[in-house]
Amino acid sequence: MSIRDLARRAAGFAVTTAAVSLFLLFAAAAVAQTSVETEEAFELAPVTLDGRTVFKVRGMSSLPARERAEMISARIEEAAADPRFDPQQIEIVETPQMTQILAGQRLFIRLFDADAELDQVDRNALAIVNAQLIRDAISDYREHRGPQYLRRGVLAVTLATAILAGFIVLFLWLTRKASDVLKQRLQPKVVAIRVQSLQLVAGSQVWATLAITARTLRTITLLLAAYIYLEFSLIQFPQTRAMGEALAGYLIGPLKTMGLGIVNELPALLFLLVLVFVVRFVLRLFRLYFAAIGSGAVKLANFEPAWSVPTYRLVRVGVIAFALVVAYPYVPGSGSEAFKGLSIFFGVLLSIGSSSFVANNVAGYALIYRRLFAVGDRVGIGDTLGEVIDMRLQVTRLRTFKNEEIIVPNSTIMNSVVINYSSLARSRGLILHTIVGIGYETPWRQVEGMLLLAAARTAGMQPEPAPFVLQKQLGDFCISYELNVYTASADDMAEKYSALHANIVDVFNEHGVQIMTPAYESDPQEPKVVPKERWYQEPSRLPQEPAPGAAERLIR
Repeated sequence: MSIRDLARRAAGFAVTTAAVSLFLLFAAAAVAQTSVETEEAFELAPVTLDGRTVFKVRGMSSLPARERAEMISARIEEAAADPRFDPQQIEIVETPQMTQILAGQRLFIRLFDADAELDQVDRNALAIVNAQLIRDAISDYREHRGPQYLRRGVLAVTLATAILAGFIVLFLWLTRKASDVLKQRLQPKVVAIRVQSLQLVAGSQVWATLAITARTLRTITLLLAAYIYLEFSLIQFPQTRAMGEALAGYLIGPLKTMGLGIVNELPALLFLLVLVFVVRFVLRLFRLYFAAIGSGAVKLANFEPAWSVPTYRLVRVGVIAFALVVAYPYVPGSGSEAFKGLSIFFGVLLSIGSSSFVANNVAGYALIYRRLFAVGDRVGIGDTLGEVIDMRLQVTRLRTFKNEEIIVPNSTIMNSVVINYSSLARSRGLILHTIVGIGYETPWRQVEGMLLLAAARTAGMQPEPAPFVLQKQLGDFCISYELNVYTASADDMAEKYSALHANIVDVFNEHGVQIMTPAYESDPQEPKVVPKERWYQEPSRLPQEPAPGAAERLIR
């Protein structure tokens, strides 16, 4: 299968996946919007007695649902606590505007057509059901305060206490036995933990951490058992049932909230899952494509194969950034003020702390695409001269002639003058040049001849193009001659310069010509030259005696 066919199939798959995701997203949004509108239009609150819900009522324009439910709950509780009140006295009184549930002068609730519409029943039918619920709630209220129910509650609490005590004793015994077994079998191995004779973490510290973790889990288990016992005991008595159910809500409420939150966020999570799959697939296609460019299987006009890896990185960052922008609205909690505040906070921190990071990255890509130099080139950056041994987005590493490693930030390179000695040396050759000052009494033709002779004696210099001499300056006391010699490589510039300077000194000494630089004040009585018979005075070595280790001292 060709890359074009693969890309076509991937595009079709991506379009189909995106369509399905958008459909699910819009459906979830419609359902959520409907639920929100229903909840806002029909706010309900429970009417409770002894912590149990009798029925629910809606709010009105002048009376919120919670306040209405509290008023009805107080009336029912007052009637239930009155031993003279008979629940059978409760009756229903119809009027054109409303239906009242009352007992004599004791009013419980007024029902309106809006209340009946909420349950989609007749107003009278709703009144009949609510009146019966009130009677049952009052009967249960009184029954639960009878001696028989109290005896059953005491019995249940006693049994629960015995179970809790037995659980604690058994649990502590099992944990103690398990601790003894682990101490005998596992502790020696944990204490002796080492990695290739390097003790990363003391074994005793690892064992202490495990022991603390075990004790913490044991304490949490005991506290949880006591919490459940307390909740069960409080629920057994009507006077404390509300408190017990509140304790149950404290424990079950967060779990229920998290579960409902996960269920409500399922469409968004499904969209994020599909988005991650599509992004991974697209990135894999791009990676294969740029890998083919890097290997030479695919060729693009005016695009270097060496650019494939950094270009893929840029494309990857762009695709991921686009995916994050698309995914942000569907991240659970992204619409909350806390999430927005954290986003702004981290954005400010990133913008403040990453200025140099971004500058070096941009400079790194600029160096790659401008092709200023490559790994292996001899370059001069500011006052630093060395060989490029590594190029990264943040920094470039150089190795000097003295085998020193210098790390230069890429932003510094972009703001400096860069001299590449290797780029043209491979095709046109590199010109090594040096300047000497010779007095006016020496014929310039002789000086040029001696400089060219020194160039010819220097190994590693190219005969073609031929070396040449330039008269750079006619000074007050001497003429400045510049010798220019071609070489094919910039790898051993320091050694070649040293050999060239040595040959210049030898040639000028042979011909008795004094080198007058760097300073000259007056003509000496004798020329400042070294006779040939003094060239090899102790401890000098003869040319046929190579210095030991000379080759090893050359830094390539």
